[in-house]
Amino acid sequence: MISWKKAVLACAVMGLTCTVAQAKPIRVGAAVYGLKGEFMQMWTNALKAHPAVKDGTVQLTVFDGNYDALTQSNQFDTMITQKYDAIIFVPIDKAAGAAAVAKAAAAHIPVIGSNTLVSGDKLTSYVGSDDVVAGRMEAEAIVKAIGGKGNVVILEGPIGQSAQIDRSKGIQEALSKTPAVKVIEHKTANWSRAESLGLVENWLTAHPDQISGIIAENDDMALGAIQALKSKGIDPKKVPVAGIDGIVDGISAVKRGDMTSFFQDSQAQAQGALDVALHTVMGPSYKPRSEIWAGYGAKMPWADGKEKSYSVPWTEVTPANAQEILNKIPKSN
Repeated sequence: MISWKKAVLACAVMGLTCTVAQAKPIRVGAAVYGLKGEFMQMWTNALKAHPAVKDGTVQLTVFDGNYDALTQSNQFDTMITQKYDAIIFVPIDKAAGAAAVAKAAAAHIPVIGSNTLVSGDKLTSYVGSDDVVAGRMEAEAIVKAIGGKGNVVILEGPIGQSAQIDRSKGIQEALSKTPAVKVIEHKTANWSRAESLGLVENWLTAHPDQISGIIAENDDMALGAIQALKSKGIDPKKVPVAGIDGIVDGISAVKRGDMTSFFQDSQAQAQGALDVALHTVMGPSYKPRSEIWAGYGAKMPWADGKEKSYSVPWTEVTPANAQEILNKIPKSN
């Protein structure tokens, strides 16, 4: 932050007109919980496609947390020691991530949360979607699909991550209103398609012809569940499956009628977080450069970059809008 301001001041003193890109780049670290899953790959691609990254205004470093809270904490230590100007944080653990944010705050480095939350009040701002709403929507979709009665199983995200906590809360809120729907199994598959495949195969063996629907807290796990159904010779249309994220394979499955999904806008979360970070570093004169603000308009106003929390809306994926959503997904460079 200080180096950028010095560069701009030097330009002013010498009577020069300087663009931000001509000054020393603003160093931003993106600490993400893991890059194995498709959604975080989409999120990272979107961040790299931000205009400020592409024109050199921002020098971006992405840190793969490898699904481990200690790894993420150590990465914060690195960014603090190297005096990064800002950090964008997607934590693996809601409670453990709070200590990392506190360290950065003590070093006067702003931390913008994105996608998943941390405990406490040390985040400068947060740009993400309401996961309680997502869990409620997918549970309601399955309840409707099975006619309001039957047995369901639930595939959870990594235990302790805010998305797992909040999506589970939303699911339970919806199911509590439908006592004729019983949860006969629930376990984490850690956002993993492969883990979900093995887990659902085991459940189908343990409960033959007893599972009416499958609620997966992300699309990768939903796709693993669909593979498991097909491996047992079961048509996914006969055992409805719901997921969350709207990843490419998930949207394709919706188009085939194999599942239900809700689109989580990785571009809005990632690029929105970077715009907020740049506003924090550069001051009130900064205007957001991502197209996402104009796209959402009144549904997610910029509000001069001062909001403590920005809520990115969910969109249900349907065969009718699937291609439009696919067109919005950033591709890898």
